[in-house]
Amino acid sequence: MTSRTEFSPAEALAAVKLRIEQARAAAIRPAPFTTLVAVSKTQGEDRIRRLLEAGHRVFAESRVQEAKLKWPVLRKEFPDVQLHLIGSLQSNKTREAVALFDAIHSVDRPTLADALKAEIERSGRSPTLFIQVNTGEEPQKAGVAPQDAPQFAAYCRSLSLPVQGLMCIPPANVSPAPHFALLLKLARAHDLPLLSMGMSDDFEAAIKFGATHVRVGSAIFGERVQG
Repeated sequence: MTSRTEFSPAEALAAVKLRIEQARAAAIRPAPFTTLVAVSKTQGEDRIRRLLEAGHRVFAESRVQEAKLKWPVLRKEFPDVQLHLIGSLQSNKTREAVALFDAIHSVDRPTLADALKAEIERSGRSPTLFIQVNTGEEPQKAGVAPQDAPQFAAYCRSLSLPVQGLMCIPPANVSPAPHFALLLKLARAHDLPLLSMGMSDDFEAAIKFGATHVRVGSAIFGERVQG
């Protein structure tokens, strides 16, 4: 059997897109669309360019500084790229993040919301925002607790922030389904149309619960080399 690490990124991308189509076909109530966000953190420009040349345009990075090193050059060649931030954002990086990213998936505290509000007003640039929910209430993870999400969503709306959805990262080694179901319930209760959930090992389950954005890295690029 051929291992996924033997595929080129472009071949693996095609395989993931097929799996997304199959999962959407099998879902009872899939979202109106499911966007594949290729997670390119730790990947070099050459590997990313292979996907760009294959026609893919939606990518994600975890760190502002890493994205600043790679994407200005790539965007000159491929100006229609959409770049998403999926990692934690420090308030003092807000100006750079708003300038660079088209979507930010990790809004999780009032101080960050305040900083985003100020920078969006200053720059006139308004990325799509997701509130990160810590569905497992894990102390080592970012995100608002589920019970605090309604109040925080209301706060963001009081600032007229362009919050459109929710994001979660379920705990490892447990079934992700209850966490996806919880995120869907919260999103519906607060009229948020976008759901960023599902990664390489569980994106098909996320699609069953209405994911509009799945964040897939290793299934496309192969396992990251540690160290």
